[in-house]
Amino acid sequence: MKRSLAVLATAALVAACSAGPGDPEARPAATKAAARCDPGLDAALRGWEKAGFSGSVAISTRGEFVCLAGYGAADRARGVPVTPATVFSIGSVTKAFTAASIFALADAGKLSTDDRAGELLPGLKGPAAKVTVGQLLLHTSGLNGSHGADYRPLDRDSAVAAIGRLKPAFRPGTGYVYSNAGYTLLALIVDRVSGTGYRRYTASRTLRLPGGAVAGGFWNGEPAAPGPRAVGYLADGTTGQAGDFAGPHWALDGNGGLAMTARDLAAWTYALFSGRLVSPESTKAIGTPGHDLGDDMSETPGWVAYGKPIYGTPVLTSSGGGGDVGHNAVVAWLPERGQVIAIASNGPKVSAGELLRAVGPAMAAGEPLPPPGAPAGDTKPTGDAAIVGRYELDTGGSFDVTATDGRTTISARGADAVAALFPPRGDVPAGDLRDHERRVLALLGGTTREGRAERAGVEGALGPITGITLGGTTAVDGEPRTYVTVTSAKRSLTGWYSVNEEGGVQAAQIPAGPPALTLVPAGGGSYRPDDPAGTGPEVTLEFGRGRVTVSGPAGDTGARRPGG
Repeated sequence: MKRSLAVLATAALVAACSAGPGDPEARPAATKAAARCDPGLDAALRGWEKAGFSGSVAISTRGEFVCLAGYGAADRARGVPVTPATVFSIGSVTKAFTAASIFALADAGKLSTDDRAGELLPGLKGPAAKVTVGQLLLHTSGLNGSHGADYRPLDRDSAVAAIGRLKPAFRPGTGYVYSNAGYTLLALIVDRVSGTGYRRYTASRTLRLPGGAVAGGFWNGEPAAPGPRAVGYLADGTTGQAGDFAGPHWALDGNGGLAMTARDLAAWTYALFSGRLVSPESTKAIGTPGHDLGDDMSETPGWVAYGKPIYGTPVLTSSGGGGDVGHNAVVAWLPERGQVIAIASNGPKVSAGELLRAVGPAMAAGEPLPPPGAPAGDTKPTGDAAIVGRYELDTGGSFDVTATDGRTTISARGADAVAALFPPRGDVPAGDLRDHERRVLALLGGTTREGRAERAGVEGALGPITGITLGGTTAVDGEPRTYVTVTSAKRSLTGWYSVNEEGGVQAAQIPAGPPALTLVPAGGGSYRPDDPAGTGPEVTLEFGRGRVTVSGPAGDTGARRPGG
């Protein structure tokens, strides 16, 4: 489960909500809280709902909810709306809960952040045994790569063995690499040291709010998060994992397995930072900047801290999503104001993180929230059959235009086509994309231990690899994705990889369809991406006489229909 660091200021959004009754600790479930939100803010968010945001918003000030609202559909097929009671997978926000479990056990005298993992977890071998709990909490352990695929069964002993085989990217404590495996190792430590097991301890101790309420549960397996669940919708139009994976779940436990309402996420965050879940010393340690990430950002145990120069006030954030469920979640804590904002979403068009980024500048300035962005002209997505077809570039790639359910979509195949349709933006420069491509090719070339394991896994499905073709690189929420086609004597598979700077796999999907955009008319016969949050590629497309011209920051790229 990946985690994005890009979260904008939340102060003005909280200030824009009118105060109202509500105790985030007393109610046993979000179902007892009626939706309420300042009319002006609600109207602005309704505009984002029309543009594609589907999810729930929960905001509290010093423990009292001032905004609870749902937007969009929890289940499109059945016409079920999102409400404050809707349950979402929170992805990597789970790490904040795992960190809290570790500090609660430290408060109980059962471990120390200076303890080495191998001392707490007999049976753990390899470099992982030598890292400290504190290094695992701050992603400075050096553990690099994946210990298992999210939705493949992985039992406890196999997880311990897989983590023990991971090769470190650097000497522990001397660098930084975001590690899902590191947080699963922390969960394995909780599993043993607690005496009750990881899942039971999480549900009975970490998720329990003052007053006895329990903030959610697990998306897959038991104890499950109670309440109606949102269906997740992926970028290719399919639905995500519904939470019925039988497990064992040790690929996700500790790093991305929890689920709850946005309301419960906000209530838990307030309880944590107001010192009601762990000791004052542990609360301070969780909120204190640890490893410096640059740009006035620092890693803390389970969170990212942003300093005043960026936001005008300190902010701690945790975010997650981008996996197979189709959900996205973000929560922010503003300690000087005692304010929490939690957003969860279940659709790719405007995710929770994208919504916050899009409205953040106006919030920080105390201005009205901006409406969703859209190209000029008729912005309603339409299925334009006249432009449907394949368009081939002279350099070998192609664009495929389809019209389904009233929407026109264009996909890119080949590095040249992907580069034209998805030009680099400022958050991920072109040089970084090229570096990422080299790391992915090195991975599949088997130049590292993880690469050899990944290559072996692919060959287990395909047979011996005879060729690897680079298909281009895009960036999604600041995360590069390099598309490749892997060929054997029998068949080919296309998919994408996201790896970190040390070459460790952060996320992958094979097989996967090509990168694609939904188009809207932009006037004068031209089209632009349907991109209300303004986070997508800055391109314009012109169709005519059997050709398409894609115009972007680097110039124009033309393609024509075969025989045109």
